[in-house]
Amino acid sequence: MFAAVLRSATRRPRRMARQNDTVTDSRSYGDELAVVTVTYSPGRTLERFLDTLPKATDRRVRVVLADNGSTDGAPERAAERPDVDLVPMGANLGYGAAANRGMAELGEEYGWVVVVNPDVEWGAGCLDELLAAAARWPRGGSFGPLIREPDGSIYPSARLRPSLGRGAGHALLCKVWPSNPFSRAYRQSEAALAERTAGWLSGSCLLVRREAMDSVTGFDPRYFMYFEDVDLGDRLARAGWLNVYVPSAEIVHIGGHSTSRVSARMLAEHHRSAYRYLADRYRGMVWTPLRLVLRAALEMRARIAVRLSHRER
Repeated sequence: MFAAVLRSATRRPRRMARQNDTVTDSRSYGDELAVVTVTYSPGRTLERFLDTLPKATDRRVRVVLADNGSTDGAPERAAERPDVDLVPMGANLGYGAAANRGMAELGEEYGWVVVVNPDVEWGAGCLDELLAAAARWPRGGSFGPLIREPDGSIYPSARLRPSLGRGAGHALLCKVWPSNPFSRAYRQSEAALAERTAGWLSGSCLLVRREAMDSVTGFDPRYFMYFEDVDLGDRLARAGWLNVYVPSAEIVHIGGHSTSRVSARMLAEHHRSAYRYLADRYRGMVWTPLRLVLRAALEMRARIAVRLSHRER
């Protein structure tokens, strides 16, 4: 039963067609809004997440906690609140697979879903701003807010899709030369804070159109963590949807991308996911030498990153 539900969260809808880069789907969704957050012992940040949510929108919002095996009791306490549902995964399925499972819990009245980390603090009116942008962009499949770090700095959350050249330059130089041209271009660090399309948007907080998510079968569950948002943005774009950055909507990532401690496993998963993303886009025998080089380079970079992280502790 559980496996069948998981498959339903990621299968392609029937009678879906694509014509001239425009996706059509026979399924019709309503205009209700839900929030799906993947939890894994989130601690007290989940309380702040839920406490600040009412100021993000005037709408009534259903919250689904897709729990990957928390042991701190925080999701269970949160589920005692009105409109908050706890959906245990039974194991740690990873971010994308759990998000898919959480969305599968929603009825067809929910046409808008926010997939978001549980360590987010909502800005005033931010979800209403994202929904207003969705009305301006009828081909928008995903919408991302401006994300601030705890110190107030802006995280570059709307980026270009990684190409081989840009990705290699960023990977090699970002630690020793953070302002290198490859990283600046990839992160769009110098782009104006204006509403615009992007190659992909940070999965820390995404408003997604369920019709768009259906058309690409949701997140790819093969990505346990990292790059599931890069992959999603790329597949949405290939299916004719737009990824839209909406800086008039703001959130704060309480955990903070730059301040969180990264474990050896997380570093390994990051590089494994990077390889999967690139390997999927360079398939076939002709690209075998390239894939071998990429795998070796990323494995070496992962080992170096793990060693450096140990020295910093």
